Amino acid sequence: MENLDNVDLTILKLLQQNAQITSKELSTHLNLSLSPIYERIKRLEKDGYINAYVTILDKEKMGFTLIGFCHVSLKEHAKPFLDKFEEDVLQFNEVVECYHVTGNFDYMLKVLIKDMKEYQNFIVNKLAILENIGNAQSQFVMTEIKNTTFLPI
Repeated sequence: MENLDNVDLTILKLLQQNAQITSKELSTHLNLSLSPIYERIKRLEKDGYINAYVTILDKEKMGFTLIGFCHVSLKEHAKPFLDKFEEDVLQFNEVVECYHVTGNFDYMLKVLIKDMKEYQNFIVNKLAILENIGNAQSQFVMTEIKNTTFLPI
């Protein structure tokens, strides 16, 4: 972040709020012409500060009414076993986030599903059949208090 000035940071904040904001709107907000705005955005993309532009869908309207966190322990912890588990998890559409964590478990999966029956299918027919699973425990979200994609810049 050492190469970013206040204009760059403002551009990033505004893009986080609305990825569809136009260069013209940015130039008006920042009192700059279109060309420097365009060049800054291209540099921010090239330098990896901007990874993607996405549309965030409403989970419930799309039918995903259950969020589960699955804490997984593996039997073996050698690198090939970790790599294999991570490779397998990448194939599961239900898993929207996966973290290798410290503590009592090795991984924490955030799973987005339509209902408990779909979660049971995920556990029984996908996760439990992986060869290195030692233990899995689940928690479910009762109320989502905060869910943001904004980075605190």
